[in-house]
Parts: sequence; C-alpha cells; structure tokens
Amino acid sequence: MLKDLFGSQNLEAVVLLLFLARTVATSTSLAALVSLPTGHHGIDQLHLSELQGVVLGLLFGAVLATFLLFVVVFIVISLGVWPLPQAITSSTERYPLTPQAFCFSYGRRSAARPGCSVLDAASERYFSLIFPDYTYGSTGLETFSQLVYQDDFGSTKIEDFPRFQFRGILLDTSRHYLPVKTILKSLDAMAYNKFNVFHWHIVDDPSFPYQSHTFPDLSSKGAFHPMTHIYTQSDVRRVISYARLRGIRVLPEFDSPGHTKSWGKGQSDLLTPCYKGGIPSGTFGPVNPALPSTYQFMERLFKEVSAVFPDSYIHLGGDEVDLSCWRSNPYVRAFMQKMGFGVDFAKLEAFYMEKVVNITSFFNKTSIVWQDVFDYHERRSSLSVVEVWKEGCYLCEVRRVAKAGLRVILASPWYLDQPGPTHNWARYYTVWPLAFKGTEEQKSLVIGGEVCMWGEYVDATNLAPRLWPRASAAAERLWSNEKQTSSVDKAFPRLQDFRCILLRRGIQAEPLYVGHCKHEYHSV
Repeated sequence: MLKDLFGSQNLEAVVLLLFLARTVATSTSLAALVSLPTGHHGIDQLHLSELQGVVLGLLFGAVLATFLLFVVVFIVISLGVWPLPQAITSSTERYPLTPQAFCFSYGRRSAARPGCSVLDAASERYFSLIFPDYTYGSTGLETFSQLVYQDDFGSTKIEDFPRFQFRGILLDTSRHYLPVKTILKSLDAMAYNKFNVFHWHIVDDPSFPYQSHTFPDLSSKGAFHPMTHIYTQSDVRRVISYARLRGIRVLPEFDSPGHTKSWGKGQSDLLTPCYKGGIPSGTFGPVNPALPSTYQFMERLFKEVSAVFPDSYIHLGGDEVDLSCWRSNPYVRAFMQKMGFGVDFAKLEAFYMEKVVNITSFFNKTSIVWQDVFDYHERRSSLSVVEVWKEGCYLCEVRRVAKAGLRVILASPWYLDQPGPTHNWARYYTVWPLAFKGTEEQKSLVIGGEVCMWGEYVDATNLAPRLWPRASAAAERLWSNEKQTSSVDKAFPRLQDFRCILLRRGIQAEPLYVGHCKHEYHSV
C-alpha cells in the first residue's frame, strides 16, 4: 500500500451527523450516517490530514441549495450525483432546511475529531454552495452538495468509498504556462469530481517555470519570462495548501534525462553535446549521464524540491529519451565501455535512472516513473510505481508491470489534450482497468489511474472546457462500482445533470449534447 502517499491510519468508519433544527413550522432532525468500511480495495490506509480519501474526496461535500419561502430548501436524490456512490437509497420523506439552524457535527464514532482543518475549511467553503445568498459557516461534503435542489424534496442515505486510491489529473505547465488562479480553479473542479492527486508536470523542454533558490538561472533563463511566467516557492506553497484543504495531494514531476532542453539554458554542462562528423554540432540532447557533476546537480536540486513539495512521492519521468545524441558523443560512448555497457544504451538509461531514484530515496521520496523505465530496466526491484501511458494494448503492459510485483497507475486511455467532440466522453467511460488476466494479488497492484492534459494545445483559455466533463467520465470509473456504472446510456443523464452543477459552481464544462440546465449557472 502507498502508506505515505495515500495514508497510514486505518479507519473503522467516518460518521457524519447532519442535524436539521427547527424550520418555519416544524422541528425536524436528521442524522445522516456515512460509514466507511475497512478492507475495501485501497481504503485500508488513509490519512486524516489528507481527507479526499476520508471525508472530502472520499465521498462527500456540502449541500448545494437554493431558497424557497422563508429560505427553506429540501434534500433530494438528484440525477446529477457524480461519481456514483457505492450505495445510495432515497425516500420521499421531506426534510426542510433553514440556514440559520443548519449545521454539520462531528459524529461520536468519527475518526475525525473537532478541529480538523480540512473539515473546518470545507464547512465555510461549501456553505456558500448550500445557501448562495446567506453568509455563515458549516461543514459539508461533496456528494451531499449534489443532493439538494430547489423545488424537490426527499431523504437520502449514502455509503461510499473509492474503488481506487490514486485518482489523478496531470496538468502541464511547461508547454503553456498556467496562472496560479487557473490551477486553483482546476483543484476546485477536481474536488467536485473526487480526484485526489494533482500531478504537476511543472517543467519540460519548452520552459522551466519552477523558481529554484538553489539554481535561480533555471527559471531566469529557462522560463518563457523570468518574472511573469514562473512559479515562486510561495506560489507552490499556496497551491499545496489549497489542494490539501480539498483532500488533494500535489505530486511534482521533474522529468529527465529527456524533456530537459529548458534545463540546459540555466545550467551549463548538464545536457549532452551532440556531435556530427566527429565535431560538436552546437546542439544538445538529454542530460549527460557520463559526468559526476550531473549527479551532484541532481542531488542539490532534489534536496530543494523535496523540501518545497512535502509529499512523500515524486514523479521522475524517464520517458521518450532520444538516444541519437548519446550515440554521437564519443565521451558518452567511452563511458559506456568503461562501465561495461558496450553499445546497449538501454543499460545507460537504466544506470542514470537508478542513480536519480537513489538520490530521491535518500530524501525519503518514493519515485514514480513512466513505463519506458520499466521497459528498459533490467533491475526492476529498484522501481516502485510505474505509470502506463502508451497506446496499443495498454492492459498488456499493466499486466506485465503487475506480474513483476510493481504498483501501476493507468493513464493510456485518458489522454484528453487532443481536440475532440465532447460526446466522445463515452470512450473514457468504457475503460476497464482490471480487465486483464492476472491473480487478485496482481490486480490489487493497480492503484488507480490518471487523466493527462498535456499542454501543446491547451492554456488557461481552453483548459476547463477541454478537461470537463470528459475527465468526469474517468472520475466515475476510478471511484464507483464498475458493475453499477457499465452503461453509457444510464450514465448520460447523470453526467448531463452533473455538468450543470459544474457550471453553477463556475467551472466552464462543455455541453454533452443539445439541451439546457434547469438551474442556470452564474459567474462563468
């Protein structure tokens, strides 16, 4: 289990008691018990301070409402509940609410105790969604927020837990810089969809926007603009704090040895000089794996990164390494002969990655790598988590990784950055991550999946509509019971309704088809 990344404390149950006090003409109380059974896949190790998997993202949210006479609203089961809870039952029993008397309380059997910062912050954040025209604070949870609408009424009991413990969104801030406010807005949308990992692909070939204190030239020379297109460490802390209060982990990626052209602008002798006709061509390739200074640089950089990003996991990339420059360089070839690699450049790649993995391990970080590293790595025991991203028979690769005893994150079917009609959400919904031949133990190593939004054609102007609601399809696949959510036809009206909820909350989600939203949105 990913004890550090996804929690270390067993939870017997998380209980939330919702008390509805006296309304205009009637005194009514409701205890909404939400239990979290242990022993479910990926649920036996959860951390109280990161409550996407416990309270916020693990199932609930506040209650979205509007006012009737005397500011009274009614709880109902809505078509738009998304992702679908593991179990949900409803009745026509009516419970009117008034904001003056509405509150959530910590249950006596709850593992979360009073003073939990995530829950207390959620109370204030969600109250404005419950009662848009009333200012007060109260704790609430995501699924509940989708169960309240004006004009309808009823009572609902929910039992919920995520199917997979890793439910991620990758945003690429190197190919196009994304302002911090755009990232924060994306974190809101992630919480609404119960994603719990923000995979921050923060640097790459085009630009190096991360502002390093140890190596300031990396951003001053490698960013698109050294002042306006960077993320200061204060910015990073703001993103991490904002994400934490929404139950979301921030997983940074510093991809190497490839995808590092921007690195070389601010760090001389880091990249490999390419040769042509026996002389330097003036171009550069991947990180130079033959120089001791390379690993000294990586050690200092990752020491800083490990302090700035507190999560115990880090993504080291390792994909798409262009070997032609290494082949052309006589010093790299000589190093390979010295190390006994011959002309096997896969061994050179593996040597480099193992050195970087060991560096990050020294700083108590567990590495995640792209599947390329697994494919060429002979000593796979040094690897921990492999992310499968390539097209083709991706479940074949999942099976190979799981058979090797390594944990797997599936991304291949959820690349959303290419333009496409919104109605193709179904292709992201009809994904079956465990549909490969293997033992139950091997299938348990598939810890989840990730939606990838690469930045070649995406910036702040079109990020949200390209991401939502298609990413919502992956969200339900990673959260909900597969047998209950196998029908596209049954899912369509719920997703349509949920898209309207996203619009009401200011998320610019594209339409699925012809229609309208019953409750029109604001601030979009």
